[in-house]
Amino acid sequence: MNQLINDHLCETRNILVEEFKSLSDTQFNAKPDANSWSIAQVCHHLTLTEESFIRLIAWGLKQEDSKQTERKNIHLIADRTTKVPAPEILEPAKDFFTVQHIIELLDDSRGKFIAFLDTIENPSILAEKSFKHPVLGELPLDQWVELVYIHEQRHIGQIKEIKAFI
Repeated sequence: MNQLINDHLCETRNILVEEFKSLSDTQFNAKPDANSWSIAQVCHHLTLTEESFIRLIAWGLKQEDSKQTERKNIHLIADRTTKVPAPEILEPAKDFFTVQHIIELLDDSRGKFIAFLDTIENPSILAEKSFKHPVLGELPLDQWVELVYIHEQRHIGQIKEIKAFI
């Protein structure tokens, strides 16, 4: 895997965990209002998303008709001024999560993601194949990899907003 991508993944994950690791489990599960997610749910959503990206990228790699497509400005995903509803499959559970449990889930999903990327013999193939993103359209698979940390950056902003209410 590209070292710069790996650095971004590590740096963003560290920032994410720093945002919530000192919260009590009650604060972690508090919601600003009935229609919002708690910080715990935001983090659970991130683990679900990361694991879904593994399946999506693996599927994209297997597609013979997958084509190279233009690169997109994926940093638009970090812009919180546009609300983007999560697909149902990526909606977090309504469970009460402990901070420690979410840290373990985040570690597990990241470990699986890195291990998956390490199985790709020729990572340059990621730039040659694409898969449709629900907001950005056809997106090269290597940009899907970058979306993991950009998506986390978006939700770090959300976590900061939630913290202001709890």
